[in-house]
Amino acid sequence: MSTDSTRPVHFRCQSTRRELVWQMGAGFAGVALSGLMDSQGWSPPGLNAAETTTNPLAPRPPQLPTRIKSCIFLMMNGAPSQVDTFDYKPELEKHSGKQLPADKQYINSGGRKVGYLTPAWRQFRPGGDSGLLISDYFPQVRQHADKLCVLNSCHTDSHAHGSALVAMNTGKTLIGRPSLGSWAVYGLGTENENLPGYVVILDKRGGPISGQPNWSAGFMPATYSGTLFRPTGDPILDLKGPSYLSDQAQRAQLDLLGQLNEQHLASHPGGNDLAARINSYELAYRMQAATPEAVDLSDESKSTLQMYGIGKQPTEEYGRNCLIARRLVERGVRFIQLYSGGGHLEETWDAHESIEKNHGQHAAEVDQPIAGLLSDLEQRGLLDETLIVWGGEFGRMPFSEGQGAPGRNHNPYGFSMWLAGGGVRGGMNYGETDEFGFQATTNKVHLHDLHATILHLMGMDHEKLTYFHQGRQESLTDVGGNVILPILS
Repeated sequence: MSTDSTRPVHFRCQSTRRELVWQMGAGFAGVALSGLMDSQGWSPPGLNAAETTTNPLAPRPPQLPTRIKSCIFLMMNGAPSQVDTFDYKPELEKHSGKQLPADKQYINSGGRKVGYLTPAWRQFRPGGDSGLLISDYFPQVRQHADKLCVLNSCHTDSHAHGSALVAMNTGKTLIGRPSLGSWAVYGLGTENENLPGYVVILDKRGGPISGQPNWSAGFMPATYSGTLFRPTGDPILDLKGPSYLSDQAQRAQLDLLGQLNEQHLASHPGGNDLAARINSYELAYRMQAATPEAVDLSDESKSTLQMYGIGKQPTEEYGRNCLIARRLVERGVRFIQLYSGGGHLEETWDAHESIEKNHGQHAAEVDQPIAGLLSDLEQRGLLDETLIVWGGEFGRMPFSEGQGAPGRNHNPYGFSMWLAGGGVRGGMNYGETDEFGFQATTNKVHLHDLHATILHLMGMDHEKLTYFHQGRQESLTDVGGNVILPILS
């Protein structure tokens, strides 16, 4: 072939400057640097695939030995009272009607009225062989006391619902960070390619007041965000294609779109956002068949439905959600979050007016379904590979809100949560609040410690599970957090 030597030669650059630098780092020098960083603990093992594969949800091996495959987070939106549920404080009986001691009154009460010390509204009784004390708000959960590890010394960074919920879900009170479920799916992927890796089911009364940031992927690709399943009707809006478009035509459209996207991705290595978008189109197509089947309870036995309280009030809704959670776990979904309480104030666990009225309603809705979930998972051999987390965004004060009032104000200084399932020691309390249940005093558990422990139980090192964003390696626990080793089995 002859060439015209007088014609100028033009080189077309296929990459941006940032992509050129990235490609240079992927050469021999980059390989050496990667190996050196990994040997020094700087490179998160097992996550490279998540950044390069065209399927960001592909299952990945855990960093740590674990039996856990899935996590179900039972979020009691609005904040249950620890001294009325899982943190028995007999001193409240002795000092009933008195004011909180002066040395504790300096702590911010959120601008609410401070009343008198008030004992638990319902009696505490021992459960199981362990004798774990649980109140009469949860008589059926109490039958599973030997499975529960109750963390009585939790504390957090905000006494406002919106920011505290975001913190419990993302590690910080600031909006814009990935949620716990997003980190789990980013680190481990999912074992079912036809369903989302992270599912959120809200209360029919509404969602948390801080909304979508509670299940957002933040600065990660949107693939890792939680997918909302509606508690009634079609689980996902607009999941079905238009009636005039056949399955064959829809498949042909997706194939063509996929080919075009793959060609673009091949010329732009490292295009994580595009890879996530390709995967989302395919996942949505597969979900059209898989999702209705996953939430269809018609093949469940009558005894199973009764176990969850389905078919009667007030347990119908939360019972269905808990049973759907079990079905999703069976199908390999990595992280499921179920909300109890929606909207605001008394429609949630936010018991400013009356503990007995508020908690009496909400606990009656969830007690049997949660007990049914624990029983069902155990009977099916799934409890050893499932982690259950129960709790709210904070707790409630041991004193009344105003003089003679039956409600309690927010308390971020000391509250209770519990864990159950594989890798967790059951039938135990960990940590303590003071004699009134006001402030964590012994073996304090900050929300970073809780998150570090959940990730550890699922097989991830919270210090190595990182995502590079704006010049730094970000993590769920950021610069804090310790795994609660004494509660591990």
